[in-house]
Amino acid sequence: MSLLQKMRGAGVSPPRVGAPEILWSFLGALGGIAAVAWLHERIADPAGLSLLIGSFGASAVLLYGAPASPLAQPRNLIGGHVLSALVGVTVRLAIASPDWLACAVAVAAAIALMHATGTLHPPGGATALIAVTGGPKLLALGYLYALIPVLSGALVMLAVALVAVNAVPSRRYPQYWW
Repeated sequence: MSLLQKMRGAGVSPPRVGAPEILWSFLGALGGIAAVAWLHERIADPAGLSLLIGSFGASAVLLYGAPASPLAQPRNLIGGHVLSALVGVTVRLAIASPDWLACAVAVAAAIALMHATGTLHPPGGATALIAVTGGPKLLALGYLYALIPVLSGALVMLAVALVAVNAVPSRRYPQYWW
């Protein structure tokens, strides 16, 4: 099959979800991000730390919008974020410049490590990139970035997902833990 033939796609788009699924996804994401943002505002930020990073928005899509996805399971959520954070910080410390190279290596290495460990979580790529491109507050954290905000924020979102997704009879989370 040629490259151009592959680009045409392999079938039809999946069906749209119904209103109840949209509502439950909305409420789960609202609760998960609200919890992380509230803890950031009340506890982390006054202590000079951060608990909120952009990649948690993408995790919310998976956790609350597609909780049955293999990419949304706890092993992937926690492992993908934490390993990617460690990779991102390591790359930032190892490759001072050029910035484009550090960004590319961080994301590519995070993907490779997540694949190798069975923890693929697409928002982990953003977590690695944030470790390289984040502002002075995040860059100053060094490897602490993997714990606060990454691990702690992901654990809060996991706790909310366990309650919010399982509160709905037709939904179940997780499909597996490990």
